[in-house]
Amino acid sequence: MNEHVQTLTTEPLFNPLSPDFIKNPYPAYERLRDTDPMHVTAFGAFLASRHAEASLVLRDKRFGKDFVERSKRRYGPDIMQEPIFRSMSHWMLQQDPPDHTRLRGLVVKAFTARRVEDMRPRIQQVVDQTIDAIFDHRHMDLIEDFAFRLPVTIICDMLGIPEEHREMFYKGSRDGGRILDPVPMTKDEIAQANMGNAMAKMYFEQLFELRRKNPGEDLTTQLVQAEEDGSKLSNEELTANIILLFGAGHETTVNLIGNGLLALHRNPDQLAILKADPSLMPNAIEEFLRYDSSVQLTGRVALEDIEDLGGKRIPKGESVLCLLGSANRDPAVYPDHPESLDVRRPNVRPLSFGGGIHHCLGAQLARIEAEIAIATLLRRIPDLRLDDADNPQWRPTFVLRGLKELPASW
Repeated sequence: MNEHVQTLTTEPLFNPLSPDFIKNPYPAYERLRDTDPMHVTAFGAFLASRHAEASLVLRDKRFGKDFVERSKRRYGPDIMQEPIFRSMSHWMLQQDPPDHTRLRGLVVKAFTARRVEDMRPRIQQVVDQTIDAIFDHRHMDLIEDFAFRLPVTIICDMLGIPEEHREMFYKGSRDGGRILDPVPMTKDEIAQANMGNAMAKMYFEQLFELRRKNPGEDLTTQLVQAEEDGSKLSNEELTANIILLFGAGHETTVNLIGNGLLALHRNPDQLAILKADPSLMPNAIEEFLRYDSSVQLTGRVALEDIEDLGGKRIPKGESVLCLLGSANRDPAVYPDHPESLDVRRPNVRPLSFGGGIHHCLGAQLARIEAEIAIATLLRRIPDLRLDDADNPQWRPTFVLRGLKELPASW
């Protein structure tokens, strides 16, 4: 009886869409790590909040994505008739080998370290143009006017999206993150996601036509040619994965730049260190990734019975959600004040880009974009101040953690 009363009177350990949690999930993570490191949520998934279990699940072959079965278990047998779910089932992010291996193999060349390194001058040019355009206003929203434009421009470059089509992407809405959250979507939310998916599909089908007629040096041309080969890529896979690359290619980087700038301005001592020694920037980016990850969670499904993971038995078919944001602050891995920002912190290896076969394809690109964006901003607008560093507006999603806006003046 006592236990029952207690569960009724206390907050659930994991309530990821509550405003307090979205504002600051880290105290809840600490409670999870200390009291129930393999917590079972209200909707039946296991939550890995410590670094040891989370990093193991990401790399262990006994876990996979199993997207279709997982979605049916959650929403019922007809869920794959919803266009958004059908589209997501073709994302390489949601695939297991051999399909995952085949799809990733088609795009991996575009993201090699060498290719990305070669993009530095272009990234620098876009950042400088963005600052030039706004400099005399003495005020901007660091998300919409700054952080957003760079990764959208670069992914448009990579996908061969013509200049004259880009305005709609700059003005585009940023409310797509909800489909990734671990709390089931309502009918209305699914309908809205279907609508967004239909619009994206319509645009990219026009782009495919354009690139069939006028091939370029871009990723879309490469994938259209693979689709014509037939054995490599179906039309549905082509469309779904271009939508994935476009979304993944900017969403998380916008958040990395925004969350990093907020963290710096909330920690003026760290901001001063970085301004005094710009060579610390690559390490600072790793620390921003660790300190406030733009992706807070990624999941896997047990492909067989797992007898013991953090003291719990995981039956085949059950989901394990890896709390990347929590693992990144685990004192077992970061014994020296894991809750504080330290741009000089040694051995930072955040789990923010996931791990194993699904390790983020664009990790190196995101790092370089954030590095150039933040370094250039500090150098060119050294007296920039946030209008309100204490109460910024967070987006109401949990998996993709980022700000709605971040007004600043100089």
